[in-house]
Amino acid sequence: MLASDLDGTLLRGDGTVSARSRDALRAAGAAGLLVAFVTGRPPRWLDEVADATGHTGVAVGANGAVLYNLATEQIISTHAMLPAALATLTTELRAAFPAVQFAVEYGHSFGAEPGYVHDWAINPIADKRGSAIAPPLVADLASIISRPGVKLLAKDHGADVDEFLSRAATLLAGRASVTHSSSFGLLEIAAPGVTKASGLAELAASHGIAPHEVAAIGDMPNDVAMLEWAGASYAVANAHPAALGAADQVLGSNDDDAVAALIETLLAS
Repeated sequence: MLASDLDGTLLRGDGTVSARSRDALRAAGAAGLLVAFVTGRPPRWLDEVADATGHTGVAVGANGAVLYNLATEQIISTHAMLPAALATLTTELRAAFPAVQFAVEYGHSFGAEPGYVHDWAINPIADKRGSAIAPPLVADLASIISRPGVKLLAKDHGADVDEFLSRAATLLAGRASVTHSSSFGLLEIAAPGVTKASGLAELAASHGIAPHEVAAIGDMPNDVAMLEWAGASYAVANAHPAALGAADQVLGSNDDDAVAALIETLLAS
């Protein structure tokens, strides 16, 4: 199995997928190499990647909290935080970081506090069938955490993201998985033990694939657990220092089609 992150890894800097990458993904499938997308993206932002790459199969979404079938557009499994846990986490984070604003990924939908500033589109314009996607819930904190969530987002734009991560991970140790994949103060928080590694392990086990049979490639701190779990790990040249330190080998950048080059090498060996 090859496990690949998407943004900053498979996708180029402008968010596109090169013809070389599409060809490599097709060749991998034809050769029997199982490719899994492993991403922080929620399911609603995976359908467009499936269209752009031509790749189908099961993806690990929301940093391991969701398994999503790209072909059927169905969530297979989730590992969510219950409202009581969300209430505790948000209370403690706001006490420690007064400027923080919260949002919650529920699986197929999204909710945010009014003060949560969106840095990118929350929803695609439409789903694969052209149907409009329900707008995000914008409400007070008590409302947005009143149902289970697969990912809690904590944003403090004025914070250094690596320092923010370090302090929040210490604060919530043992009670949540905390990571980031941004250049600004945005943390991605999941249930305890839920990481890209746990989601990938779940998917690999369903195919009878052991960790030593998996190669993984990524670029950000949310990829570190996956890189440490896989039998062979790679970072793209544009990766965050945490991902570079966790990888066995550093390849070219995402704009140099590092994932395609890795697939070509694997198929030639």
